[in-house]
Amino acid sequence: MSNYQAEEDAAYMDHVDDDDDDMEDVDDDLGDDFHGDDMAASDSDVDEFDYSSNKIADTSAEQARKGKDIQGIPWDRLSITREKYRQTRLDQYKNYENVPNSGDSSGKDCMATQKGAIFYDFWRNSRSIKSSILHFQLRNLVWATSKHDVYLMSQFLVSHYSTLTSGKHEVLNVQGHVSPSEKHPGSLLEGFTKTQVSTLAVKDKFLVAGGFQGELICKHLDRPGVSFCSRTTYDDNAITNAIEIYNKPSGALHFTASNNDCGVRDFDMERYQLVNYFRFPWPVNHTSLSPDGKLLTIVGDNPEGLLVDPNTGKTLGTLAGHLDFSFASAWHPDGLTFSTGNQDKTCRVWDIRNLSKSVAVLRGNLGAIRSIRYTSDGKYMAMAEPADFVHVYDVSKGYETEQEIDFFGEISGISFSPDTEALFIGVWDRTYGSLLEYGRHHNYSYLDSYL
Repeated sequence: MSNYQAEEDAAYMDHVDDDDDDMEDVDDDLGDDFHGDDMAASDSDVDEFDYSSNKIADTSAEQARKGKDIQGIPWDRLSITREKYRQTRLDQYKNYENVPNSGDSSGKDCMATQKGAIFYDFWRNSRSIKSSILHFQLRNLVWATSKHDVYLMSQFLVSHYSTLTSGKHEVLNVQGHVSPSEKHPGSLLEGFTKTQVSTLAVKDKFLVAGGFQGELICKHLDRPGVSFCSRTTYDDNAITNAIEIYNKPSGALHFTASNNDCGVRDFDMERYQLVNYFRFPWPVNHTSLSPDGKLLTIVGDNPEGLLVDPNTGKTLGTLAGHLDFSFASAWHPDGLTFSTGNQDKTCRVWDIRNLSKSVAVLRGNLGAIRSIRYTSDGKYMAMAEPADFVHVYDVSKGYETEQEIDFFGEISGISFSPDTEALFIGVWDRTYGSLLEYGRHHNYSYLDSYL
């Protein structure tokens, strides 16, 4: 992401202001019932909105089957139809670009896909748990550790949500002072105060929150308190853009932090030590480690991405094709293919056996591809735009068929459950913020014989 946060936010806010002007007539129609276009990615927007006053009810799968809007938007009481509002959003949404016209120029390489597939069925829209976004380019703030357990960022709280009880509880509160309750060499014992969390990662029983000033806060979910605090850099340009938690072949717990100071840092959480630090020519927005641990994808403030050796930082390959800056990457479980998401509105799929061209180029509807996830069995891949759309592709069919999940609101993150049975989507909106829950579609036609 940009070296100058204030300038980036100001530029984005100009886009949002323009959108608000363009959408004025639509807002008049929607009135106070819907503010889907009234969202701006800034600290003030998060602080000004009191989620506790929101009384809109959840939507169940049964209600959705009977025709209720999955987000509870009362279209029958509004003077604009859902279809017309959707078209207005498509026509007037302005994609944020660092390279002018990258979104318009990327279309020629994109493959045509067959839409209309159903891989995941709508299960519930949960209004009681609401995620938030601190930086408009960073959308990795929702993580599922099982089909019943979801962790997400809401204001200054990391919360756990149970799909079994529809209950939530506080896991980490960073609004006040946070300091480690355990003593480890290299840990910042004085901790941090009022940390602005820019990114999050949760895997199994381990959580890492990354902050705007390079803060890293590590917590074992099965232990009280915080285990480890560190500041990656005191550079003015320190924001933590992404975290990836992984296990070494030995089983040792590690995580990689991607930072705006052009650095990638690898931490060993068995010894609580920084074990590797690599610098690149541009800010690093996201990294992904291959399933065998031998290759690391690096994407950031450059249209080209890199494939590097995670032990030495040596560049092994270059990824050429995107036209703007990239903010997402993910490996397929087979370890041979991986994907990158870019502000040129595309996701490119790569094969390590031939990096000269992309295997597939998939295009979004509104804007940048800011988050990518594969199911653990490798059958499906999901990519999220900044708002309104999550696309799920059938990898086994060459990404040619897709399910397009269509709603209204900014996307704070997406996550498949480890068993592939659930897909969660965090929606940030002043009125309709929620957690969308989807369950994997199964064909139980064999049961027909019992009917």
